[in-house]
Amino acid sequence: MNNVDKIRCAWVSNDELYKKYHDEEWGIPVYDDKKLFEFIILEGFQAGLSWLTILRKRENFRIAFNNFDYNLIAKYDSNKIEQLMNNEGIIRNRLKINAAITNAQAFISIQKEFGSFSKYIWDFVGGKPIQNNFRNLSDIPAHSDLSDRISKDLKKRGFKFVGTTIIYAHCQATGMVKDHLTNCFLHPYNINQ
Repeated sequence: MNNVDKIRCAWVSNDELYKKYHDEEWGIPVYDDKKLFEFIILEGFQAGLSWLTILRKRENFRIAFNNFDYNLIAKYDSNKIEQLMNNEGIIRNRLKINAAITNAQAFISIQKEFGSFSKYIWDFVGGKPIQNNFRNLSDIPAHSDLSDRISKDLKKRGFKFVGTTIIYAHCQATGMVKDHLTNCFLHPYNINQ
C-alpha cells in the first residue's frame, strides 16, 4: 500500500505535515519525559486553535522554548517572557506562556515525587495503552473519565491549560489512548491483516 492509498483517520487532511504526524507520531506510546512535556506545552498552546496550526509552528516552539527543556523553562524570567511575546514564530499569548513556565515547575515536582512524569501519567492506565475501536469520527469523545481524572489531578498539582479536553488529546497523542478509527491503516485490526 503506498502513501496515497492509505486510509487514515477521518480528521487527517491532505496536508503532508498532518499525514506525517498521524502516521509517525499520533497514538504511538510515549514514555520519554521530555517528549511528554513537549506535548503538554504544545497542547496548551493549541487551546482554541487547530492542531495543524501548532504543527506548522512546532519547530519555532522548539527553538523558542529551548527544545522543551523543562529545567530551563521553569526558570524563565520576565525578560524571557517578553522575548517570547515578541516571537512571531509562536503563539504569542501571555497566559499560555506563563502556563508553560508554571507547568514546567509542576512537571519537575511530579518527577521528584514519582521518579518520572512518565511513571506518574502512565499509572492512570496501568502502564498500558487503552485500545478503542471507534468506527466514526463522531464516536470519539472530546473527553473521558480518564481525562477528567488526570486533568483534575494535574490542576491540583498546579498545572494550567490542562482541561479535560486538552488532556484527552494528550492521551491520544502520546498513545495512552489509541483512537485510530477501525478503518485506519494504523488500527491494530488492519495492521494484523
